[in-house]
Amino acid sequence: MRRLALLIFLLGPGMGLCAAPESPPQGPEIYDPNADGFAQIETALQQARDGYKNVLLMFGANWCIWCHRLHQTFVSDAAVARVLRANFILVAIDVNSRQGVKRNAAVNERYGNPIKLGLPVLVVLDATGRPLATQETGAFEEGNHHSSDRLVAFLQRWAPPRWPIPDPADQPSERRGDE
Repeated sequence: MRRLALLIFLLGPGMGLCAAPESPPQGPEIYDPNADGFAQIETALQQARDGYKNVLLMFGANWCIWCHRLHQTFVSDAAVARVLRANFILVAIDVNSRQGVKRNAAVNERYGNPIKLGLPVLVVLDATGRPLATQETGAFEEGNHHSSDRLVAFLQRWAPPRWPIPDPADQPSERRGDE
């Protein structure tokens, strides 16, 4: 009996009997742990104004498997990538915690603490920086990936108009009949 126990102990890890499940490889880091989120957003807002786009903030952390899966969908799913590229400037905001300090905590607070919904979480801004929508991404999950159709529908819903909207101050005022 002792020999059997010893044999199981010695062979167990190789046979998967005692092996802990491994997390799938997540690939390269998608969040810059040294980036200033406010500076990232300001740069993105300028690009959005220049390109008539909105800004899509993706709050997350490099350890987050669903953050990596969402990013992978953004870059590898043709339909999602096309809608994203045409309408948004994507900004990955690192909100990881290290030694009790949460990165970009002030950015998270500025946009209403979206990470309370989990990671990753999306916030859509118009080109002026006004928040339009906050979306937890569990709604897009389908098995071990994100639904292309649901992501495309979300992105299309929050895409900016295809032309620049004139500033109302630049428009002639309508004269009323009694003037």
